[in-house]
Amino acid sequence: MSTSIISPAKILVVDDEPSNVRLLERMLDLFGGLEYRTTTDPREAVSMFAEFQPDLVLTDLHMPHLDGYALMEQLRQLIPVDSFLPIVVLTADINAETRRKALAKGASDFITKPLDTTEVQLRIRNLLENRFLNLKLEEQVQQRTLELEHALEQLLATQNQVVRQERLSALGTMAGGVAHDFNNALTMMIGYGEMLLPWFEKSAPDSKEQTYLKHILTAAQDATHVVKRLRDFYRPADAADVRVAVDMKQLCEQAIAFTTPKWKGRARGTGGTIEVKADLCELPSVLGSAPELREVLTNLIFNAVDAMPEGGTITVRTRALPNRVRVDVSDNGIGMTPEEKARCFEPFFTTKGENGTGLGLAVTYGIVQRHGGNIEIESEKGAGTTFSLLFPTTEMPIGEMTVARAEEATRSLRVLVVDDQEIICELISEHLVSDGHETVTASVTEDALQYLNGGRFDLVITDQSMPGMSGIQLGQMVKKMHPTTTVILLTGYGDELKVQGQLPDGIDMIVSKPVSSVELRKVVHEIFK
Repeated sequence: MSTSIISPAKILVVDDEPSNVRLLERMLDLFGGLEYRTTTDPREAVSMFAEFQPDLVLTDLHMPHLDGYALMEQLRQLIPVDSFLPIVVLTADINAETRRKALAKGASDFITKPLDTTEVQLRIRNLLENRFLNLKLEEQVQQRTLELEHALEQLLATQNQVVRQERLSALGTMAGGVAHDFNNALTMMIGYGEMLLPWFEKSAPDSKEQTYLKHILTAAQDATHVVKRLRDFYRPADAADVRVAVDMKQLCEQAIAFTTPKWKGRARGTGGTIEVKADLCELPSVLGSAPELREVLTNLIFNAVDAMPEGGTITVRTRALPNRVRVDVSDNGIGMTPEEKARCFEPFFTTKGENGTGLGLAVTYGIVQRHGGNIEIESEKGAGTTFSLLFPTTEMPIGEMTVARAEEATRSLRVLVVDDQEIICELISEHLVSDGHETVTASVTEDALQYLNGGRFDLVITDQSMPGMSGIQLGQMVKKMHPTTTVILLTGYGDELKVQGQLPDGIDMIVSKPVSSVELRKVVHEIFK
């Protein structure tokens, strides 16, 4: 090892003979660049060692007050077990017993007196070389250990992610199995609700009944997102996601209204009192999906209710920040431990036992992430919880998405509606007729084929899951009989089919159930404009 490499080394010299110390100083000066400290009082050596942090110690054996054996024993207590720091014994008494005893106390090497300059230099050089090689090896081992720990952390994180994805996949499979029937029911709720709403607007405007119907419609429309949210609460935002400028203050008011039955009912059932305070201010608009954001607020309020079994206060607060909107949902309930706080967004993690599914906050987290927002938690066991939502603002004015009316289409259409549930056929037909189209309905595919043989239709709207022949198979038959006829597949499995990225043969467009009159009008207009 070159002198330049060992030149940063530091050496501590301990010898009660001043002449020996001066001789060693001259020898060390020959290295050029070594830093050293010396003492003739061994009682000072331990404090000097701790302050100076040398790379090598040269010590005499036979000294007053504290001999070399005792000094080495004290120094070894300051040297890490896994670190090599050489201690060289300077002695004229070099018999076998002296060597054995010195080595037992921690000596690394011996230099006999009288001192020879060449021997001293070579032994010091070799020991320092070993010292620095060991330090380098220790550094490499530490670095490799850190890399392995990091790799292990990544492996564990990957394993956890795989487990999480498997859970999500299983949940998606389960949800997909009920999606069709669930969405059919929602289609009827939304469809007939939309038919009733104009009557209330005309005959009983601003009545309680009209308000209740609007709440039913809004809740049903929000429910259409539930199955999809359960399947993909950790999916990233997609370009196809519908985003409009929404008013978070209004959404907070709606969420409080929607959740009123639960927190008032909980209070009556337990004998406690739950109060919801709204501290809401005017806010810039946020670009997002109103149903999804209402679902977030509803979940947080429901969680707050569950966290206050003896009653308490829930506060919903909004604030405008630079380029962001902040919404806080706070409660003074049981709070969370640090472990519960760290895991609360994990799917299926719940502290509610059989009363919880562990999905509410997982859904909430996914929705917030897809909206480009953040969610923060402040909670302490026994002192309540605050969930803070932060969303970026938009310059777009708040307003609903406008949809072209059917009369803007080039002409009235002749439409064949096919669904094995007659009530769905009737509902879709009512929507189309109200927009000026002529409809024919069929609840079995054999009837649909007879209608197609007997005349031409501009549009066929068909369900997918039907006995005898699927909607895709029917679409293929339509294209063989009337190649220019447009076929829309209206199905509760629409999201799964859209994910495949390519339309099945015979299908021009896939529309997911449930479909509102506004959405159906928009789809028809887009195809025939």
